[in-house]
Amino acid sequence: MNRRKALKLAGGGGLAAILATGTAPAYSQGKKEWRLQQTWAKTSPGLAVGGNAFAEYITKATGGSLSVKVYSAGEIVPPFQTLEAVANGTIQMGYGYVTYWAGQLPAVNFLGTLPFGLTCQEQNAWYAHGGGNALAEKLYAKLGVRFMLGGQTPVQPAGWYNKEIKTIGDYKGLKMRVGGLGAKVLQAMGGTPVSMPLGEVPQAMQSGAIDAIEFVGPLNDLSFGLHKVAKFYYWPGWLEPSGPYDIMINPKAWATLSVTEQEIVKAGAAVAMKANIDEMWAKNATAFNQMTGELKVQVRQIPDDAIRLIAEQAYKVCEAEAAKDADSKEVWASVMKFRKEILPYMKVSEYDFMRVRDLVKFG
Repeated sequence: MNRRKALKLAGGGGLAAILATGTAPAYSQGKKEWRLQQTWAKTSPGLAVGGNAFAEYITKATGGSLSVKVYSAGEIVPPFQTLEAVANGTIQMGYGYVTYWAGQLPAVNFLGTLPFGLTCQEQNAWYAHGGGNALAEKLYAKLGVRFMLGGQTPVQPAGWYNKEIKTIGDYKGLKMRVGGLGAKVLQAMGGTPVSMPLGEVPQAMQSGAIDAIEFVGPLNDLSFGLHKVAKFYYWPGWLEPSGPYDIMINPKAWATLSVTEQEIVKAGAAVAMKANIDEMWAKNATAFNQMTGELKVQVRQIPDDAIRLIAEQAYKVCEAEAAKDADSKEVWASVMKFRKEILPYMKVSEYDFMRVRDLVKFG
């Protein structure tokens, strides 16, 4: 079975039919039991669905010759030690967020959440057809693991704020829980990026220790109760227009798999992507409607004049960060080349369709 056939089984019901008849082929003589730790709880809405679907698919598609058990962050190692645990063989697999590892290798920032960068659809296309996957594989090899793209986050909000944002000057002095390149842009605008565990955020927002927080999106924001501690929910999501999830695999463990098992694992990454992005789109919409309806959340838009100035600042920051090392420069150049090429088409296709669809109300 090759990768295409494995994907066909996953998407077309063929796998279910094979399993139902009890005729699933044995892909290897020995049984392998692998552990996969996520960088969040395995029950986390939206965040965990890709890793869970990935493990389930592999276990079923191999007929159990390779079974993958999922663990929550902290069950084996602390969440931000997941990549290291995969690299040193403590676990065979990890599932997390690309930019989590920028502290070890700054260039991975440019594989992930680039302010004013690519949407999740555009970024997936860059990974598949713009050279992104090869760059990611090269960078993750330096970190001691194999890379696979395993999920995405749609455009995220600009965040939850207890202060109004009407001009770029309103970011001056703002204390915000934010990470990645967005944190560097905030700092360049005179704000203060704050790093703190999510569990401390509600009290910090209520006490004024922080003024704002950028998290994930309506589904996760609502489940965490951010609407209870912040006055304003700001859009558009200039900080994180996409958010790729990574699958990390120990190279030595990978080498023990048969060719067929390897192809099934690759197909499992596509299954993870679909499961993750489908749930994010659907449940973000439901959560957003609940927020704007019964919960009366104040959804605000950052004015266009302010957005233009923020974008100018963001470009300067990203360009300066990319110039700091050869890997970052290479990824930044690749992303910006793809962005330039895809924008004209996206404007007449996705953007213009969304615009005209909003002119007429159905139902």
